[in-house]
Amino acid sequence: MILHLYFARRFAMSFLLITLILFILVALIGLLEESRRSFADTVSFGDLITLTLLDAPQKINLILPLNMVLATVVLFLSMARSSEMVITRASGRSALGTLKSPVIVAFLIGLMVVGLFNPIVAATSKRYEQLSDTFRSGGASALSISDEGLWLRQGSDQGQTVIRAWRSNNDGSILYDVTFVSYAAQGGPIRRIEAQSAALGPNGWELRIAKSWPLETGVNAEGNAETFETLELPSTLTLDSIRDSFGKAGAISIYDLPAFIRQLEYSGFSPRRHKVWLQSELARPLFLIAMVLVASAFTMRHTRSGGTGVAVLSAVLLGFGLYFIRSFAQILGENGQIPVLLAAWAPPVAAIMLAIGMLLHREDG
Repeated sequence: MILHLYFARRFAMSFLLITLILFILVALIGLLEESRRSFADTVSFGDLITLTLLDAPQKINLILPLNMVLATVVLFLSMARSSEMVITRASGRSALGTLKSPVIVAFLIGLMVVGLFNPIVAATSKRYEQLSDTFRSGGASALSISDEGLWLRQGSDQGQTVIRAWRSNNDGSILYDVTFVSYAAQGGPIRRIEAQSAALGPNGWELRIAKSWPLETGVNAEGNAETFETLELPSTLTLDSIRDSFGKAGAISIYDLPAFIRQLEYSGFSPRRHKVWLQSELARPLFLIAMVLVASAFTMRHTRSGGTGVAVLSAVLLGFGLYFIRSFAQILGENGQIPVLLAAWAPPVAAIMLAIGMLLHREDG
């Protein structure tokens, strides 16, 4: 028991040290990237620091499997150099028995990442996108999905337009039962339009069966209302900007994601991307365990046997390979090529089985 606690403490310290080092590197690189943005000349250095710190948790969350691989490499290489691994193996402990503590710590870290760190990443990444849009274009466009339908906002030099629709098609290109309220650049509302449907094309919105009311002061709105079979309105929105506005599942807390998926389904959008992300987050602890097992399969050896550099490089490359396979499976799941559960859970389970097979082969031949 004491030996297991010792291994767990060593592994946790290695993980925290690697995470701190990578956080500093990510923050410095992020600060350089923010200072090169087009809006960097119009904001203060404090705002750049704020943007960097808001974006850092998302990047750390992205490279967390690499943190786990490096922490495992640091743990077993340090134990090999101090001959602790030799003593442990001489006492009768097998390789899999030695890995119990790091695996349990990795699992607990995965639970903390999913339950505690995920909401933090969601909040900071959402705030980062809002500040970036504000600095870049004054917050020209936004999208919100609620029980009252879809809410869009588009803007230009002439003013802002608020759009509400009760539902849409799967990709957000057509809105149904839609209302447009246009505001002057430095004033209140100037026009209201209601339409049966609105399709977003390269030239803007194309409304069908629409009615327009002027809202200027002193004008009889109903008396001056106009009806149109079709009506075109310019727009600064694109299909990609609309998809990106609600498509970044990482900007939604895992606790709010199931309700958001239901709202997407009710509004007519496809929630497959969010379902894949939800299941991938739930499978995160297993994937972190797989990274520990993969790295230990190459580094749980004595340094005198040679080839330490090759072993470390092999562990890191295999970790990157498994991460790429996991990302590729998620893309296939988002595109509907494979089932959602298979896209999220198959890569970590396969990685664990691969690593256990490598450990057993090294242990028993």
